[in-house]
Amino acid sequence: IGVGLVGFGLFFILFGMLLYFDSVLLAFGNILFLSGLVFIIGFRRTFTFFFQRPKLKGSSFFFAGVLVVLLRWPLLGMLLEAYGFVTLFRSFFPVAFGFLGSLANIPVLSKV
Repeated sequence: IGVGLVGFGLFFILFGMLLYFDSVLLAFGNILFLSGLVFIIGFRRTFTFFFQRPKLKGSSFFFAGVLVVLLRWPLLGMLLEAYGFVTLFRSFFPVAFGFLGSLANIPVLSKV
């Protein structure tokens, strides 16, 4: 259920951005994404992830962006959310880029 909710949330966020930042689709996507995250890792782990002392700045920008989108200012809200997302997952990006770099070592993909 959680993976489906996150998937639909990302779909609605992408579709809302493609339709010139439609606030209803973006708000619905945000709600689905956050509820799916709670279903996947649990309420307590989600709460502790977002409200750790080093991640408090990113969390506040992310949730402020969600609130601004819900108040029908989609462009400003998505900018706040994007900054909060980058700030929250700053430590994860080197791991992800390292994984993407290791995909070049796979024989079939290296030829492509």
